[in-house]
Amino acid sequence: MKTPFKSNLEVVHNKIPDIIPPSGRIAVVADGNSPDPDDLGGTAVSIALLRAAGLEDRLVHYSHSCDLLRVNRISEKAEIERHAMMQSVCDVTARRWGGFDHLKFLDAKWDLDHTIKDLARAINASTASDPLWIIEAGEPDVIGFALAASDKDKHLFVKVVTHHPANDDAGDFYSWQQILDFGVEEVRIPDQNIKLKVNMEQWNWARDHKDSRLQQVWLYGKMAEVDDVVKFQKGKWDCSDAGMILYWITGANVHQGLKQGTVTDVKHILLNYITAQN
Repeated sequence: MKTPFKSNLEVVHNKIPDIIPPSGRIAVVADGNSPDPDDLGGTAVSIALLRAAGLEDRLVHYSHSCDLLRVNRISEKAEIERHAMMQSVCDVTARRWGGFDHLKFLDAKWDLDHTIKDLARAINASTASDPLWIIEAGEPDVIGFALAASDKDKHLFVKVVTHHPANDDAGDFYSWQQILDFGVEEVRIPDQNIKLKVNMEQWNWARDHKDSRLQQVWLYGKMAEVDDVVKFQKGKWDCSDAGMILYWITGANVHQGLKQGTVTDVKHILLNYITAQN
C-alpha cells in the first residue's frame, strides 16, 4: 500500500485535503447513457483525482453506461452518442493523465458479460485487509449481477459507496435493498450535487489553465452542459459523482473523509499534482 500523499507545496496551497485512503481497492460503476449527462464531467474528474492522489493502481474496475434499459427521455440515437462520449472520457482522460495501463474501461450495457465477470473477479479478490469499495455512480443493476456471480463469502469485504437515492432506486433488475441483502456494507454520504453541481464560472480555473489536461477535464464537463437531452444541466458544471472518489481518497468512513467535498478541494488536489510535475 502506498504511503499517504504528502505535498511539498502545502505552504503555497494550504488548503490541500489530506490524501489518506482506507485500505483496499476501488471499483466504479457509472452510467452516462441515461438522460442526465453528468457522468461526463464526473468521470473525467474521478480519473484525474485518482491519478493526482497517486492511487491509480488501486482502481481495479471502471465501467460506464450501466443504465441497462433505455427510457423514453433519451432517444436511441442520443444514447448511442453517450456510449461513445463515455468511452472517450474514460480512455482519453486515462491516457492523458497516465497510470491506468493496467485497466480496461468497460461499456457495461454493450459488454455486459465481460463487465459482470470483471467486477465479480474484483469482489472475489477481497479480504478483510484488502476490501473492495464499489462507487455506485449509476443504477445498481451491474453491482447486483456481479454480487450474484461472485463468492458470497467475499461479500463481507465489499463496501458500496452511494450519495443519492436517484441511483439507488433506479434499478431495473435490483432494488437497493436487494443489493444490501447480499451482505455488503452500505457507505452513504450526503448528496454531492449540493456543492459539486455549480455554475460554469467556478471551473474557469481549469478552462483557462495552461495545462491541456485540465482544459480537457473542463471540456467534458462543458459537453454535458451543452447536451440537449435534459435542461437541468444548463449553466452548470457537474461532477457530483466524483464526490464519492473525493470522499474515498481523503479517508472514507475510516479516516473521516470529505463527506461534502467542493470544487475548491478538487482544484487544490489537481493543481498541486500539476505544479509538482513542473
